[in-house]
Amino acid sequence: MLRTSVNYNRTMTDLPTAMVRMAHLVNHVFAEVSRDHDLTPQQAQLMCQLIAGPVGMGELTRLMRLEKSSMSGLVDRVERRGLVERVRDTCDRRAYRIELTEDGVRLANKSHEGVIAELERRAASLTDEERDALTALLGKVLD
Repeated sequence: MLRTSVNYNRTMTDLPTAMVRMAHLVNHVFAEVSRDHDLTPQQAQLMCQLIAGPVGMGELTRLMRLEKSSMSGLVDRVERRGLVERVRDTCDRRAYRIELTEDGVRLANKSHEGVIAELERRAASLTDEERDALTALLGKVLD
């Protein structure tokens, strides 16, 4: 049996462990919210990426950190449900951009609002100063 020297005790407060726990929390929230809307977590994440407008397949692949074939399959499944459509890129006729349909916009907004509401609920005990500091620090880590 392989054993590691890492202790995953829930009371551990080092930064990497806290970041892993936060990632698990966000994934869990996406899973719960997406289940309420008959979506997979990946479908909900894809649709949230499209709320601001159409995105090219290459950019979606990069944003979601998926292989090209996995992204194509994900888009195919959501397209079959009538939630997104492929539209020709006006700058490159060989390329497509992925766009939410009217039903997709409604469902994406509901999903996004559900995720935001739950994360807001989790952060409700933070002061304005703590929220600002955490937002700034997370921005630095994500850059």
